[in-house]
Amino acid sequence: MYILQGIPEHVLRSIAASVFLSILMGMISPLISMKGIAFLTHATFHSLLLGAVIGMIAGLFTGSFTLLTLFAAALTVLTVMAIAYIENKGITSDTATGIISSIVAGLTVLSFGFLYIVMENKPYVGASQNVVSYLIGEIFLLSLNDLLELSIGSFILVILLMFLYRDFVYLSFDPETLTSYGAKIHVYLYILYVIVGASAAVIVKTTGLITLQVIAVLPGAISLKVSNNLKKIVLISILVACLSQLASIYLATLSSFPPSGIAAILLALIYSATMLIRKH
Repeated sequence: MYILQGIPEHVLRSIAASVFLSILMGMISPLISMKGIAFLTHATFHSLLLGAVIGMIAGLFTGSFTLLTLFAAALTVLTVMAIAYIENKGITSDTATGIISSIVAGLTVLSFGFLYIVMENKPYVGASQNVVSYLIGEIFLLSLNDLLELSIGSFILVILLMFLYRDFVYLSFDPETLTSYGAKIHVYLYILYVIVGASAAVIVKTTGLITLQVIAVLPGAISLKVSNNLKKIVLISILVACLSQLASIYLATLSSFPPSGIAAILLALIYSATMLIRKH
């Protein structure tokens, strides 16, 4: 089906999805860099994959894979909450993430082993395809329902970010200010980590797990190298995310390579160029 002057419908859906995820990740990415929790995305990577595999196993027994995304999202939120809990006990963010990521990574490998055992008795070729789509993303295969879920999820999370953004900035640089206003630091930490985990679950179908960390971290890292003004930082981060996504879609239509991989390379090139320009 071709609409809007010959642009394929699946490309239009991918463009719309790119805009939604760029706004969401463009807002979150600077917070990830400011708080120094880039390593946290490793935990979301493993937990999303573990949740997806558990969802596939459940689907093989029930005959329905509709809850796969819900399994992945729920496990990711629980994972980042566990990291926040350990961090609140005085452990550094990286150490807390390393502990939980190790456990989740081990469970992921074991769950794959169990999945293969189940598939011997309940063969389903779509399970392997679902794993691949989770790893590399399927932005060209998004259905209207997928796009609706992405738009609703992104809208809710963006609204939350708009209300709490400056508080999260204080959490990163000046937590004493939050405390002076009677705010509880650990509550804001839980909320921030849950938003990061939920955002990863919302966009994973479009970006894929392999490039998730790149898209979550680099737009914000680039914007922080360019400006010190908070509004400009967020705007630049959104623009960088959006331009890389849209350019990747265009290049993917020409080359047939996965857009997520192209977007990751483009972001790396932009970041490298920004660093070189700043040195000169």
